[in-house]
Amino acid sequence: MPLDITFTLSDQDLDHFQKIVDKAKSAMEESHDDEAIEAAAKQLVKDARTNELPEFIGERIAKLEVVINMIGDVEWQLSADDRKRVLGALIYFCNPEDLIPDHIPGLGFLDDAIYVELVLRELKNEIESYEEFSEYRVAEEKRRRESGQDPHVEREEWLTDKRASLHARMRKRRTGRSDTRSWRLNF
Repeated sequence: MPLDITFTLSDQDLDHFQKIVDKAKSAMEESHDDEAIEAAAKQLVKDARTNELPEFIGERIAKLEVVINMIGDVEWQLSADDRKRVLGALIYFCNPEDLIPDHIPGLGFLDDAIYVELVLRELKNEIESYEEFSEYRVAEEKRRRESGQDPHVEREEWLTDKRASLHARMRKRRTGRSDTRSWRLNF
């Protein structure tokens, strides 16, 4: 029988996450290695898949894949600022000194799962826009194939308008959020 457990992160808990993120960010800014950030997030997902984790932890870490895909998708073309924001969200996974060491069986990924929930909340607009772009791309490729067209011909042209509108909407929604309503991570 499933069991729902709810807990609340206090402002102190959230501040603690922010301090860890700030520490990892400071360390990474010295080396400025975007590939290391992306690789660390990918490794976390890989490790989560190969470990026997509680389902609620594994499900949350698997959700991180859409964020990783967004960073690596050359057709999505995130601006430098947007890319920096998303990489800033992933930087926590580069920190070997996270709240609970990952090697602790069953619980080592709990803090990572909690942080993924925070990342998903903070990047909600980016994720929604990227998912819509991905769905559009697949649907348009299918439509073109079914009508006898090559989906690669003029591909950039048919992606440009959709991408531009989604990027604009993503930024507008992000800037429209009120920072006074709730705590937000500082990426």
